[in-house]
Amino acid sequence: MTRTFVSIAAILFFFKGVAGALPVFEGGKTTWHGFDRYDFVMDDQTLAITPFTAPPGEGDGISDPPQGTHRCVVVVPKEFAPGNPWSWRGCYWNHMPQAEIALLHQGFCIAYISAGANLRPGRQWDAWYGFLTEHGLSPKPVFIGMSRGGEFSYMWATLHPDKVSGIYVDNPGANWGVMTGIAALATNDVPLLHVCGSLDPLLGRVTLPIESMYQQFGGRISVMIKEGDAHHPHSLPDPKPIVDFIMQSVYETNSPPPDFAGKRFTRTSFYSNEEFYRYFPSEGKYITCRGPMFTPCYDRYQFGISNFSGGGLTIIAPRTPAPGNPWVFRSDLVDQNQAVDLALLAKGYYIVTGPVPYDVGPVPAQWDAAYNYLITYGFSKKPVMEGNGAAAGEAFAWAMANPNKVSCIYSENPIMHSNLSKIPLLDSLGILAKAGIPIIDVSGDLDPNFEDNTLIMEKRYQKLGGSIKVIVESGRGHYPLSPEDPKPVVDFITRANGDGY
Repeated sequence: MTRTFVSIAAILFFFKGVAGALPVFEGGKTTWHGFDRYDFVMDDQTLAITPFTAPPGEGDGISDPPQGTHRCVVVVPKEFAPGNPWSWRGCYWNHMPQAEIALLHQGFCIAYISAGANLRPGRQWDAWYGFLTEHGLSPKPVFIGMSRGGEFSYMWATLHPDKVSGIYVDNPGANWGVMTGIAALATNDVPLLHVCGSLDPLLGRVTLPIESMYQQFGGRISVMIKEGDAHHPHSLPDPKPIVDFIMQSVYETNSPPPDFAGKRFTRTSFYSNEEFYRYFPSEGKYITCRGPMFTPCYDRYQFGISNFSGGGLTIIAPRTPAPGNPWVFRSDLVDQNQAVDLALLAKGYYIVTGPVPYDVGPVPAQWDAAYNYLITYGFSKKPVMEGNGAAAGEAFAWAMANPNKVSCIYSENPIMHSNLSKIPLLDSLGILAKAGIPIIDVSGDLDPNFEDNTLIMEKRYQKLGGSIKVIVESGRGHYPLSPEDPKPVVDFITRANGDGY
């Protein structure tokens, strides 16, 4: 299920003359940065929303609401974009509004309900959402939140994760309710963008924990860290990256899931932790960028098949599968720093984590079932076997039991022991050598298993006439697992699969 984004110009062209009735508002009408602004007031007890005339001299800003009420504002574009999208400001109306002004030019509405230390999100926010959607605005707004506004945006969004298209926050605050509710946003595939200053005290207390959790939950979060900035200034002088994020969040579409995922599956996202240190002329400074706005993002499917107990299959799908649908078969978790797997995904390989029941290690019958299931859906009949540490032993064991079904084996700091097989792996390498299976290994010379596993395997496999290449990384121990340079490994694997690289 890949995500696609169509330009707003193409959408407007396609929908021209097709859209239904446009929203009509009857509040007190003024202007905001050249666009029509409508003001309302909400009674906190009855939640009734009535037109309100902004007081003289208020200009583009907004005054504190009368006691027992909330001020509400909606600004409308000259021409509504398809679906009547809108952004919801979490706090600090009219502060650094350049992204919202740009959105108005793209056909978005801009909305706000008065918020502050004593006006936190509550049922009034729900009533304002109901009012705007009843008037024809999209049921899934995008949030814009700066500082406390970021906290408020998350407070409402985590309680209504199915009613949000995306969230952009700037040096946001947070609370424990937000932190504990963040998983719901990931489950609903709500994309996030955090823009922060590298010196802001909230960076380490809020953004970095949310980033880590959200990525582990399989959610999409992009981060831009402005070098040398503290809590202020907010936003970007040129808001294009923010506007692009919001536009994509609203207008992206999901293609149908692949047939192999079946009817019951969980889809999450997988992407690297790679950082990009880029100069932004409009800021006059460098910004550290990471996340799916800046690096390829892949769909990850988790599902079970018949006779599986415990964990099922996890498949990370490439954006465009390579001819023959090559794939990697492994038993261990693929984390965001696996440089080889990320490079193979970019070349069109599927990355498959086989089933591992909760009470025992991998079970041969289940791995065989997984293999047979995938080849019926067109996956290559000869996957790459891969594993780190003890998981490398599982890769070798399945290959030894199925030597005619393996293209090659890639191991990192291997421990030659397996739950899949009771045969002594180091004494059974002849099975692989006879089948002509090439092996590539990357090991640190300080890994405690290096001499008793990697070096013995290399010596014996060479003596058996097998093809083996060992890359020794000097001065490295068991971690990090990924090689410093993944290219030799990737080239080895693609050649073994007949890709001609």
